[in-house]
Amino acid sequence: MNRKLHYRLRCLITWLGLCACLACPPLAAERTYILKFATLAPAGTTWMNLLQEWADEVREKSRGRLIFKLYPGGVQGDEPDVLRKIRFGQLQGGAFTGYGIGHFYSPARVLELPFLFKDIDEIDYVRERFMPEIQQGYRDNGYEMLGWMEVGFIYFFSREPIYSIDDLKQRRIWHWQGDPLGKAFFDASGITPIPLSIIDVYTSLSTGLVDTVYTPPLGAIAFQWFTKTEYVTNVPMANGIGSLVVSRRFYQNLPQDLQKLLKSTGAVIGDRLITETRVENAEALDLLRKKGMKFVLDPEDLDTDEVAEISRKASDSLMRSGYIPKTVIDQVNAWLGEYRAGPKPENAPL
Repeated sequence: MNRKLHYRLRCLITWLGLCACLACPPLAAERTYILKFATLAPAGTTWMNLLQEWADEVREKSRGRLIFKLYPGGVQGDEPDVLRKIRFGQLQGGAFTGYGIGHFYSPARVLELPFLFKDIDEIDYVRERFMPEIQQGYRDNGYEMLGWMEVGFIYFFSREPIYSIDDLKQRRIWHWQGDPLGKAFFDASGITPIPLSIIDVYTSLSTGLVDTVYTPPLGAIAFQWFTKTEYVTNVPMANGIGSLVVSRRFYQNLPQDLQKLLKSTGAVIGDRLITETRVENAEALDLLRKKGMKFVLDPEDLDTDEVAEISRKASDSLMRSGYIPKTVIDQVNAWLGEYRAGPKPENAPL
């Protein structure tokens, strides 16, 4: 009798357990999202190190649900190549310079107009006011901005000294192939450059196909272009912008908590990129001096009327083509006028 009772009890427990399993199926494993993210920044640079920190932070805070796969050093191609791969779903995002940004929201490049800003305070003032429009422009064109960054003030690096715009006309200058803003500047200056992908610049400097390039100091060191040049202009041509972006399709498919995580951490890393890039560009200039680079073309050497005319012609060309609308340029100039007319900060030079 006890054996029969035990048998019935075991059957009852088994049946109850089966019912419980059917009523409460095991929890599905949480989905993992992979963000394939490309950049031209070489491994080991400040830019790449901060991107890796960002990736590590997102992975930790998402408990492994959102994982970056980073592609540094242009291994996925030039910026147009990366954008094409994002459209096809082979990549989901990237860190872009103004050149890449121009392919999906060209009005943002008003911040790169030649000889527009006098200092970083003017840049920050205008960018802060323009940022909501930039963010919306990205969304309207299929991208989500996660963070803003800079590559820094752009200088000419050359094998021969450059003392004037006329000297520039004699040089074999690299032009980032397909860049409308660069073309507008060179056309306005009467310069005929040599168009190449950024990936081909080092080799072209080595062979002598080009003898002059434009880049921030940190870029000259990161890409080793400074090893093929001897002179640096002491006057920046423009301030290079950049952004951390992902496709809207990828972003919108993320759960809301991961969207918020990506945006909040991206904004912080963007601010750090701006701060550290500015510091390291200044340090890079000092390093280049120590390495024997010769600095030429001081600000007082420039013909201010000639510079103003180049800036005007370049802006007019970009407006006529629609690359940067007149309304955007007018608004930025209004903000600049507003800033310059305002009270100067304490201890500012007279």
